[in-house]
Amino acid sequence: MSDDWARQRTEAARVQAERLRARQDAEHAAAEELLRAFVAAARERGPEPVPLEVKGYGGRGTARTRLRGWYLRQDRTAGVSADGDFYVLTAPLTPLDRLRGARPEPSRPPLVLGAGGKDGDSIELAAALDRVLPGWRDAP
Repeated sequence: MSDDWARQRTEAARVQAERLRARQDAEHAAAEELLRAFVAAARERGPEPVPLEVKGYGGRGTARTRLRGWYLRQDRTAGVSADGDFYVLTAPLTPLDRLRGARPEPSRPPLVLGAGGKDGDSIELAAALDRVLPGWRDAP
């Protein structure tokens, strides 16, 4: 195989990775906009934000956080804070975490929660937000 072929394949892979990154960035940006609009509607119309907790992997307990917001999944493994940040609310918890509390870091939100999981485990972000506050997008 020639060096020219290897360079072409390397360039094609680089271009493909850039396209994937751009598509993911666009999806995250759209999800972030949905969350900002939802938080504004929820602050105006309710429900009130609740304390968010982190669940340990494998059902190994929970830990409180300093966060207040809304759970996006019925199993409480994802949430949005009252500031509009998205959180995955599962983590490996130590006994100290369960005692003192956990400090999850915000992450970029997906447009589909649980994408790539088992059948029935995924839900579109917009549908999850509708569960929390039905009709929130219809607010004036």
